[in-house]
Amino acid sequence: MLTLRELAMGDSPAIRRIYSGASVRFTHGHGYEMTDEGACRRVAKALESARTIPRPRWDFGIVVVGDVIGMVSLRVREPGLGTLSYILREDCWGNGYATQAAKQVVDFAFAHTGLKCLAAKHHPANLASGRVLAKAGFTCLGISDLHAEDGVASPYPVYEIRRPAARRMP
Repeated sequence: MLTLRELAMGDSPAIRRIYSGASVRFTHGHGYEMTDEGACRRVAKALESARTIPRPRWDFGIVVVGDVIGMVSLRVREPGLGTLSYILREDCWGNGYATQAAKQVVDFAFAHTGLKCLAAKHHPANLASGRVLAKAGFTCLGISDLHAEDGVASPYPVYEIRRPAARRMP
């Protein structure tokens, strides 16, 4: 069974393992291997965000049988608009964990925040991530050129999901 929970300082070794190997192939760092110090900074940033009001982001550990196998983040970008991102350890791919986590965060976002719309994107070569977003209820809006640190533009698919309209009682 998959659960989500807020990150804790003791999660740093798990976060380092998540941000390694093939898991970082499609991230902004393209092959960046997180260090112990980097993992501690990442978790500290999550803890700091949890204390900030209004809260700018939520970082959840994706936990299966007590093991933190990934991370899913919800960020507030502007009033009413948030973004979703996720990363899983390579040895956990193909089990539906990213889809389950994305669905849980979408439900959380629309039930517990003022967000009305969530956006997401994925690396053009990471087709599995596009399938995750589609299964989680996102709609592909099209392509947006995003510039890497080296200035090269890549055509990233862009997705969104909107808060469902409230149902009226008969």
